[in-house]
Amino acid sequence: MDNNAHSVYLLCYHLIMVIKYRRKVIDDDISERAKEIFGYIAPKYGIAIEEWKHSGVRASAW
Repeated sequence: MDNNAHSVYLLCYHLIMVIKYRRKVIDDDISERAKEIFGYIAPKYGIAIEEWKHSGVRASAW
């Protein structure tokens, strides 16, 4: 939860990365590295990664 002088709010995002032509270019190693990068950057912006899924074709974080 975040707030300012006139409101309290909670923003949730569902991010899906889709690869052109649905090629399987995000393998387990790339997914793990992307998760590390997101995990490093997220606290600087007050973002919490609640779940990370990788299905070979897409990776999502929310």
